Amino acid sequence: MYIQLDSQVLYYEKEGEGDPLILLHGNGEDHTIFDAMIPHLVPHFTVYSLDSRGCGLSSPSTEYHYEDMASDVAKLINAIDIGRPSILGFSDGGIIALLCAIHHPKLVDKLIICGANTSPKGLTFKGKHLIKSEYRKTKSDMVKMMLREPDITDAQLSQIRSRTLVFAGEKDIIKPSDTKKIASLIQDAKLDIIPGADHSSYIIHSDMIAPKVVDFLK
Repeated sequence: MYIQLDSQVLYYEKEGEGDPLILLHGNGEDHTIFDAMIPHLVPHFTVYSLDSRGCGLSSPSTEYHYEDMASDVAKLINAIDIGRPSILGFSDGGIIALLCAIHHPKLVDKLIICGANTSPKGLTFKGKHLIKSEYRKTKSDMVKMMLREPDITDAQLSQIRSRTLVFAGEKDIIKPSDTKKIASLIQDAKLDIIPGADHSSYIIHSDMIAPKVVDFLK
């Protein structure tokens, strides 16, 4: 389904029944990365899988900022009147989910944050190298965003009151210290490091964490 939100057109798919759950993908991806997880979710939740601006079937933008993408999600929640959804976000989607909880706390129920960082300093050396290499090849403004943003402060994290579960891979490109900081500063957040997993192997086309997601949200 397409929806017009001011000047931005977003695409999303809706499946299942139950409490609302929004899925947010990573940089340059689309909603199909969750294809293995969604069948485990739809018996329990109404799942809204979204293509972020400039990704998948959503329209491009003249510039890309995480704050604008979080605003897109807030506008979508209000436009389709789904109450207070929980949000599962991976990588860039995790950053967007955090910003939604920070700036729009009344719109967000629970959070599941997977492989998110609070700033570019939260990336490992390998992570920064991979992103810089991708930017040199593509000159993509969306890729460049990862080298300049986000800037989520400790004070902002400590303001989040949504019940939160934080995931990361044991071999993630996010520094363990940054992942642990997110989990420690959000009140009563739980941390789950996936053994042997890299940044995306437990999320993209994977149902590895689906049972944990259902248990947490239920």
